[in-house]
Formats: sequence, structure tokens, C-alpha cells
Amino acid sequence: MLYIVATPIGNLEDITLRAIRILKEADYIFAEDTRVTKKLLNHLEISNTLYRYDEHTKQHQVENIINLLKEGKNVALVTDAGTPCISDPGYEVVDKALEEGLKVTPIPGVSAMTAAASVAGVSMRRFIFEGFLPKKKGRQTLLKSLSEEKRTIMFFESPHRVIKTLKDIKEYIGNKEVVLVREITKIYEEIIRGTTEELIESLKDKTLKGEFVIIVRGNEQEPKKEKINKYANMKEEGEY
Repeated sequence: MLYIVATPIGNLEDITLRAIRILKEADYIFAEDTRVTKKLLNHLEISNTLYRYDEHTKQHQVENIINLLKEGKNVALVTDAGTPCISDPGYEVVDKALEEGLKVTPIPGVSAMTAAASVAGVSMRRFIFEGFLPKKKGRQTLLKSLSEEKRTIMFFESPHRVIKTLKDIKEYIGNKEVVLVREITKIYEEIIRGTTEELIESLKDKTLKGEFVIIVRGNEQEPKKEKINKYANMKEEGEY
């Protein structure tokens, strides 16, 4: 079995009992960065065999993992933080395993995307996730294509590029309402809200650390307040 195991994005308490059991029972664990995962495994008192699986090693590691699965071994795949195969290497080995008729199962848990969405205070009924923006080629084209997007838009961004990305959002998408969530589950966790202009101004002189989730309100209109109030009143009166 190939297990896709979600791991904490900061606070080490954010791991499921099932994830701990799978990591203990796995014959092999493949990690994006073995140094990062080793800290987690040491915390959990797990000493299983650990190998690297990242952009530089995936070409030969996919074959290695498939061979291990065919031998009847249990393999756990983890990323540095959060749920694998979303904005990091991983989907290739899942794709190959499924092609080979091998068993793959998710061990769900924390994700920076859903964690940020839950505290943004923006409607997430319909949203699109663009991961990390291209650094150069295709960046402008992608942002322009989102200028009329009705759904909420979500990006990941590094601290040294977040101001540039906010400036690009303002230029190509507009002076939208934006929510920045950084250092989720960590000591300096922060939720910052405002327009792109306001956020650029407030962040320009700060030393920024930690990965950011950027949430941009789309053009879809929210339900009218009077309609919400009407339903609330009906519920109080036992009519709804």
C-alpha cells in the first residue's frame, strides 16, 4: 500500500492518530526533505527507514517506490508540511501506482490551504487554487486571466516575494479585498486583511518571515443581508 500522509504545518500536535500509526508501521517513508521529516519522526519516537523524494530525486525514486510496492511493502509518502501532492512533488508516483493497479490511500490531515480558508472570513463555497505563481514566464498571462474571476482565488507565496505578488495582483486583477495568512499554527500566526493597496503599504517596511497563503475575494456578489436576516427571523419563530 502507498500511503499519502498529511503531516503538521507547524504545530507538531496537529497530526492524527492514524497518521502516527501508519508512519510507525510503514516499511519505508519517503520525504521531500529528510532533515525536516526526521525532526517530526524523532518527536514521535519513530525510527523507520527514511528516503528523500523531491524534484531532484523523483525520476528514479518513482521506480524504486513502485518496485517496493510490488514486493508487498508499505510505503508512506510525506511532504515537509501539510498534505502531499498539492504544491510539491508526489502526484507522479501516485499516477504511476494507480496505472500499475497498486493500492493508494490518503491519510488526511492538516493543509495550509484549508486552514487558511477556514479563518479568512471570505466565502469559500466556490474557489480556485493556483498554488505558487510562476516567477516569470506565464505570470502576467495567468493573473490577467483571473481579472474577471467570480470565485475566491487562493495562492501560496514565499515571504520574499509576497509584496511583489500583491503589486502584481493590484495591477492585473485590481485593488481587491485580500486576506494574508502566515505562519499558520505557529507562534507568530497572523491574519491580515485589507485591499491590495493597504497591504502593500502596511508590509513594505516589515521583515517578513514564514510562508503566506493569499486569498483574493472574487467578483461573485454575496447574498443580500436582508435575505439572510429574513431567514434568521423565520428560524427564531420556528418557521424555517
